[in-house]
Amino acid sequence: MVETTKINIGHLSTLYHTSFILMGTDWLGKSGIQANWNLFASGPDIVKAFENKEIDIGYIGLPPALIGIDRGVPLVCVAGGHVEGTVLIARKNYRTYAELNDINIAMLQFEGKFIGSPPKGSIHDVIINNIINEKGLDIKVKNYPWTDFVLEALLDGDIDAAVGTPSLAVAAANACGAKIIIPPHMLWPDNPSYGIVIHKDLMRHPYVILKFLNEHEKASNFIRNHPIEASRLVSRLTGIVDEKFVLDAYRISPNYCAALSKEFVASTMAFVPVLHRLKYISKIISEREIFEYCFIENIHKEEPHYKHHNVSL
Repeated sequence: MVETTKINIGHLSTLYHTSFILMGTDWLGKSGIQANWNLFASGPDIVKAFENKEIDIGYIGLPPALIGIDRGVPLVCVAGGHVEGTVLIARKNYRTYAELNDINIAMLQFEGKFIGSPPKGSIHDVIINNIINEKGLDIKVKNYPWTDFVLEALLDGDIDAAVGTPSLAVAAANACGAKIIIPPHMLWPDNPSYGIVIHKDLMRHPYVILKFLNEHEKASNFIRNHPIEASRLVSRLTGIVDEKFVLDAYRISPNYCAALSKEFVASTMAFVPVLHRLKYISKIISEREIFEYCFIENIHKEEPHYKHHNVSL
């Protein structure tokens, strides 16, 4: 009989995270983990939950985790999950990067206007503020506590564009014909849209971390290799979106893997000086403060799969 361990897991509403696969299967239970799933509005909210010792594991973009580490929250990233999960969208009257072939010209369309974003400190907020700051643009970022509010603001005309996940892009396309203005790889290559972050107290139970990561890796492979079956499972679990919606989200940025690839790590470390320049963190954080490699290296021994699009969606 498998010994059962109870853990609290913080997750987001992002459909392509393995959280939805693991919630919709019995994989964790069979491995001896009894998961208590807690839904949060954003990465910064998950950091607060870690700070309050409400969760043991979190699905989170790496910039909010870095902000938490800077504040002294005992966090460490033990696995990857997905890269390039931030897109810039707007209504059809704006031209796309594909049409303009110049990110500067694409961004200049929004001079003097408002771009909506999830909360301050989220990966989407950091990426768009970095671009605005670097290029010296007169663009205001309006932050919202939930991604759903960003979509509502776009529909109501309160904002001119929005930055967020591929799921937001699909929802906005369905709701008002919005299109992707700047694709994920152009906003920030290999950006660590989410990884698996743990409270350091869980390090006292390495077998639990290994069990969870083994199922996380299995779920990542399932999304990448069996996207139709995965989308069916997620659609059935949520009861809100259909299979096509989930598949469309998978297609926009199909870079799923549990490994801590050198690109994932390098992209994360590139956020450190940006976060410091934008005054989101007070000091430069080192790689050893952010990552613990031993667990995922035990689970994921092959080459990373993020950009290995060997399966047609």
